Amino acid sequence: MTTAHASASNLWSQAVSATLHCLTGCALGEVLGLVLATWWGWPTAPAIALAIVLAFVFGYALTASSVLRAGLGWRRALTVALAADTVSILTMEAVDNLVVVAVPGAMDAGLADVLFWGSLAGSLVIAFVVTVPVNRALLRRGRGHAVVHAYHS
Repeated sequence: MTTAHASASNLWSQAVSATLHCLTGCALGEVLGLVLATWWGWPTAPAIALAIVLAFVFGYALTASSVLRAGLGWRRALTVALAADTVSILTMEAVDNLVVVAVPGAMDAGLADVLFWGSLAGSLVIAFVVTVPVNRALLRRGRGHAVVHAYHS
């Protein structure tokens, strides 16, 4: 394997890893937000707003906690999390929510409905696939999760 090929392969691997990290925070926030909003009977717009806010909170919290463990203070950890995750979370949330809204009846489905859970799971898979190349491009430019790598041993 050539050095360029190995480097490109490693970049894809890092992008998948960064996107899985992003997916974890986004999925936690998205699922919690949509479950709560559905349980409370909220209409679509506030439900999606809650899901997006919680996705950002969980996404940033996961990154901030990892760099806090590496010894950074709260302010610097938050700055690193914002730099590392904002574009990734924005991409994932835009795709995820557009897919859920595009699935007929998904936003009106109840918590016991397969359509609710199926559309949510499918939207997260699609968002992951779309976000991997975005994270690869960020990593290639030394941005996104590349910022976090400086604080890991």
